[in-house]
Amino acid sequence: MRLGVLDVGSNTVHLLVVDAHAGAAPLPAHSHKAELRLAELLDEDGAIGAEGIDRLVATISEALLSAEDKGVQELLPFATSAVREASNVDQVTARVRDETGVDLSVLSGEEEARLTFLAARRWYGWSAGKLLLLDIGGGSLEVAYGIDEEPDAAVSLPLGAGRLTAGWLPGDPPDPADVRALRRHVRAQIAGTVGEFARSGRPDHVVATSKTFKQLARIAGAARSSEGAYVQRTLSRTSLEEWVPKLAAMTTEQRTTLPGVSPGRAPQLLAGALVAEGAMDLFAVDELEVCPWALREGVILRHLDHLPAV
Repeated sequence: MRLGVLDVGSNTVHLLVVDAHAGAAPLPAHSHKAELRLAELLDEDGAIGAEGIDRLVATISEALLSAEDKGVQELLPFATSAVREASNVDQVTARVRDETGVDLSVLSGEEEARLTFLAARRWYGWSAGKLLLLDIGGGSLEVAYGIDEEPDAAVSLPLGAGRLTAGWLPGDPPDPADVRALRRHVRAQIAGTVGEFARSGRPDHVVATSKTFKQLARIAGAARSSEGAYVQRTLSRTSLEEWVPKLAAMTTEQRTTLPGVSPGRAPQLLAGALVAEGAMDLFAVDELEVCPWALREGVILRHLDHLPAV
């Protein structure tokens, strides 16, 4: 069947159209993205304002037209941290439902981590052994660990690259004191979760998903996306530690000249790098591999798992 996954994230609204059936890998057929940056549209009370809701409704309506054009038979819509943490989440989802007919499933942080872990497990298989997953989104950091398809431990922290940039790094380039303060904040947040994972022993394989990790790996020398999903892409802690001070000294415009860094993501790259560096250091990760599959694929796989046998 042809499925559409509508991902309302903190940075983008992304429609991924795939051809999928149980027992097979989902095959991408079409991708439609719109940068909305919901995490930056929250007011001082933590609510998504009227303008933000209007833009969200219009963006989802455009995605629905794209899904219709591509022959989508079933749509799987969900939202992550920017919507779930909005103080008016019920108002937002009601407006979307009333004006577009789309009933957004608002994932919890733990659900987000578990579904992303499922995608990584299916990509690497059982031979990967104990798997540690790191995922940096616009609003949150997800960490999951386990040997099965369901992780033994899964947490979500408010350490998304967009959220941290907006709240901690106002300068361009940022003030070194602000960078240092953010670094302390990030590491204190992550350190509070390390013990929960350490009790299960060292992982056999560490993987990362998300645009942030893909861009960090690319500027550190990994293959470009045009070379395909099956090319191995890794990121070492040593390379990341070399790049963090370079990114901190750059303006947003200068970051856009780096390989694989888009203008829309360039402002967030330093904050994302600080989170990645902190996570790799505190979890004692020397090198990780970038996984092509992430949350959207996890949603698809879980949906296919629950379909009745034909």
